[in-house]
Amino acid sequence: MAAARLSDHICRPIIDRYVGCPRQSTTKLAGISFFRPKRIGTGRLTFKNDQKLKWVVNMSFAEQSPPKPKVGIERLVGFLYEDLPHLFDDQGIDPSAYDERVRFRDPITKHDSISGYLFNIALLKKLFTPDFQLHWAKQTGPYEITTRWTMVMKFIILPWKPELVFTGTSVMGVNPENEKFCSHVDYWDSIENNDYFSLEGLLDVIKQLRIYKTPDLESPKYQILKKTANYEVRKYSPFIVVETDGEKLAGSTGFNAVAGYIFGKNSTKEKIPMTTPVFTQAFDADISKVSIQIVLPSEKDINSLPDPDQDTLSLRKVEGGIAAVSKFSGKPMEDIVLENERSLRSSLATDGLKTKPGCMLARYNDPGRTPIFMM
Repeated sequence: MAAARLSDHICRPIIDRYVGCPRQSTTKLAGISFFRPKRIGTGRLTFKNDQKLKWVVNMSFAEQSPPKPKVGIERLVGFLYEDLPHLFDDQGIDPSAYDERVRFRDPITKHDSISGYLFNIALLKKLFTPDFQLHWAKQTGPYEITTRWTMVMKFIILPWKPELVFTGTSVMGVNPENEKFCSHVDYWDSIENNDYFSLEGLLDVIKQLRIYKTPDLESPKYQILKKTANYEVRKYSPFIVVETDGEKLAGSTGFNAVAGYIFGKNSTKEKIPMTTPVFTQAFDADISKVSIQIVLPSEKDINSLPDPDQDTLSLRKVEGGIAAVSKFSGKPMEDIVLENERSLRSSLATDGLKTKPGCMLARYNDPGRTPIFMM
């Protein structure tokens, strides 16, 4: 896996889709009629002669229909922040916020009622252990709210329990007559064709069901913010590494020294549990300075860890942050790693994301033991 460091923000997409709902117009149209002059209430008559007599009735403000209140979009945005995190827990979402004939669509699913939408949620809970993460919600149209989210689902039926990850946006239409949601359309970041039924979407699901096994060891914690066909954008929590100088991005120089630290070659002879991955980090674009690192268990505190017994080793807290990641398989030769880094940076530039100098290679598996098709 190759990673390019990103600046500490993700450019939010400009929403150019609009989801409308069948509704009556909230503005009454005034027509022009031809009739004999007659006083109506407190209205007044205006006469105009030009071969035909036209009567235009200007009604007083008191006699007009009172304007309907504006839709409480801000209230609904706040409601979504509170309601959507309960999508898959025991509380569930509040169905009273949706029209009975709500239109739900994603690339491989469609329903036209709130009961069908709730059935789909219940089915996902039975087949998976879904985790829904709401990143933000905001108004993007007169009667439209857009949300950005991440969905992580472990398929519990298959023996290897694959984890499926989808990120994207939901465009939710609001019925101005009752201020309820009348449509909910999902767009996945990982595919181009988001229309129902999307063969591309189905293939994405099947691809994520394949056998993909990494060692059952602790890894740095992260949240996937965006998952495209070519890369992921992750937000990493802080973690601690023991590190020493390396020679090449894909090299192994220095690995025995950092591995020796966790195997007991430290000031207290403490043996520390192995983690994954092994990182090799280049700090500049020219890869003139390289560090090889092993991540230490998350329960460890940098102030209580034993000191390295070699001057070439050091302990460091990595503050975490946002990184873009691309996955590839096989033995990580130097030219292969650099080519994947260039490809990753190109994809990020195309999508308008700014990167920082430097990159990291993360090795999870022994390429000699893991077939390429399983990576």
